[in-house]
Amino acid sequence: MISYIKGTLVEKAPARIVVETSGVGHEIFVPLSSYDALGPVGSEVTVHTHFHVREDSHELFGFASEKERWLFKLLISVSGIGPRSALTILSGASVDDFCDAVVKEQADSLTAISGVGRRIAQRLIVELKTKISQEDVQLIGAAGGKTALKDAISEAVQALVALGFPAHVARKAVEKCTGDTGKELCVEELIRGALKNT
Repeated sequence: MISYIKGTLVEKAPARIVVETSGVGHEIFVPLSSYDALGPVGSEVTVHTHFHVREDSHELFGFASEKERWLFKLLISVSGIGPRSALTILSGASVDDFCDAVVKEQADSLTAISGVGRRIAQRLIVELKTKISQEDVQLIGAAGGKTALKDAISEAVQALVALGFPAHVARKAVEKCTGDTGKELCVEELIRGALKNT
């Protein structure tokens, strides 16, 4: 998996950028929020990425923050929401606003996003309410900007949820684990530590 790409921004359009690393130009599809956050053409950028593989295409999606990528992965887990639809949703609402609308079951706020009708809004609430909260977003954004640790936290929480733990229990266990030590922990260490806290 390509976790992130760091290089020179050589092309920039509202839905697409190209980042050059070691003489290779990587075409990356981005939401408008990430487009706005990235610097001008010629600047050095770090883009958090998700490599999406289908039978007919291999596409790289990029985000200016880990929080955006985290939400993108949750969005594409919802039935009927593909990568392009997820980018549209991210372009129409901030991570915090989207999570707030889902947690509070505010379907009207979600339908204000382009491409999100009433049925899709209800589906997003039903399928994501137990998976996200504002505390999740704060946890993903924690760790002092250390990309590796933020990735590990996100993966550890998701792994615990996959093992059957409720999202709020997994979140609190990982949060306690990260607070017990000042050093960076890998995903396996976070999961082991969190299991001891549950």
